[in-house]
Amino acid sequence: MNHLVIDIDDHRTDFRPGERLDGSVAWELGEEATSAELRLFWMTEGKGDRDIAVVRRVRFDAPERAAAHRFHFDLPAEPYSFSGKLISLIWSLELSVMPSDDATRTEITISPTGEEVRLDQLIANDET
Repeated sequence: MNHLVIDIDDHRTDFRPGERLDGSVAWELGEEATSAELRLFWMTEGKGDRDIAVVRRVRFDAPERAAAHRFHFDLPAEPYSFSGKLISLIWSLELSVMPSDDATRTEITISPTGEEVRLDQLIANDET
């Protein structure tokens, strides 16, 4: 069995556009793998079709059975993390190992305030 870990420095999960996200990944693999990959991506959840976009990635070819690596991503300016009644946009880091389907994921928030934009609150504020 594979053990995969994503560790963001200072255990942060809230970021602003353009900030640098620093961290490390580590794994202990039960069998040899051809590669490991860390992806920064966003996806939508809710009504309608699901959209997914990988924004940044770091690939580790022929990974050792046990390893740890530092990484950093300069976060994009958009889209912001948000949630509404019908749809949400969620940012995540995902570490996966090939050829197995093993993966681990950590959600983060990217917005000007560092907090998820709540569409229901924006609409309520506009109505008052």
